Amino acid sequence: MDYNSNRKKLALPEYGRNIQNMVDYLMTIEDRDKRNKSAQTVIDVMGNLYPYLRDVAEFKHKLWDHLAIMSDFQLDIDYPYDLPSREILTAKPNQVPYNQHHIHWKHYGRTMELMIEKALEYEGEEREIMIEQLANHMKKSYLAWNKDAVEDKKIFLDLEILSEGRLKVRNDLQLADAKALVSKKKKPQQNKQSKKKK
Repeated sequence: MDYNSNRKKLALPEYGRNIQNMVDYLMTIEDRDKRNKSAQTVIDVMGNLYPYLRDVAEFKHKLWDHLAIMSDFQLDIDYPYDLPSREILTAKPNQVPYNQHHIHWKHYGRTMELMIEKALEYEGEEREIMIEQLANHMKKSYLAWNKDAVEDKKIFLDLEILSEGRLKVRNDLQLADAKALVSKKKKPQQNKQSKKKK
């Protein structure tokens, strides 16, 4: 039996074994003109596999690149485009620079810490409003990660710690009820008439 696992590994499996066989056959054609014409035919067949991409910009360029890759850059023909180098295909991507900020409590997040810093710029009534909004948002974030109820005192203490004691919560401040902060999605209401019919 001839199993795929015993056959040569496909460079681009999305084109399948038959296209790879065509590319391998191109390598055996000695006449350059015939090889160029045959390569164009293989490109047309490859394009027919993805007809919805025909209008996509540079689709033909991509097909010629794929032909070169499938021939392991050994196919000697007149390419209409510049070929990619083998080094580009094997090069590792650049490392993505991630922010390495220390977050005191991850359930509040980095944005909360930035908002607390911004609230320090305000004075008087505006600051009191900001503190109330921040505390309610902190309670909501806390409840999103920890389903247990949380006392307002805990939120006030966390706010003071995050602000390094620079934001003081007034004694009479009351936060929104936990049920109001973490409201469940309402089910779509059915029409009353459709309920009666049932």
